[in-house]
Amino acid sequence: MFTASYVDAKQVPHVAVLSSGEQVAIAPPSEFRELEPVFGPVLPEPLPDPLPDGPTRDAPLGRIAGARSGDKGGDANIGVWVRSDQAWRWLAHALTVDELRRLLPETADLPVRRHVFPNLRAVNFVVEGLLGEGVAARARFDPQAKAVGEWLRGRAVEIPEVLL
Repeated sequence: MFTASYVDAKQVPHVAVLSSGEQVAIAPPSEFRELEPVFGPVLPEPLPDPLPDGPTRDAPLGRIAGARSGDKGGDANIGVWVRSDQAWRWLAHALTVDELRRLLPETADLPVRRHVFPNLRAVNFVVEGLLGEGVAARARFDPQAKAVGEWLRGRAVEIPEVLL
């Protein structure tokens, strides 16, 4: 089983290798800060205005959105983005935590945080515990969550026809 641990920095040699090949020993830092939770930046609000109501069609999310996913220990990250401002107006309102849970039922009972990145026309979801204790402790298919984004892109959603 994988267990995260730390080694005192004084026990690990720090060496810089210069372009000439010369190796220079670097002393470890003399002061350290205690690890603290890091919270994401406060992002601009409000969200863009939603698209006006109009006809929709059931289609894979991947018809209009890209995605990339991966792992951070036992957690999965899923980034989803679109290419146009019009599609962003839809995505920012449509792909909520509740909708992600509906599309990916395996996330239903797990903590999920959504981060909004308007300048990238993207949202990112962190799904805590999807991978259990992490890749080294899981025998599940896709233990690094590399395919979760594509699984999400393949799920059918009601997409405004104007975007298709």
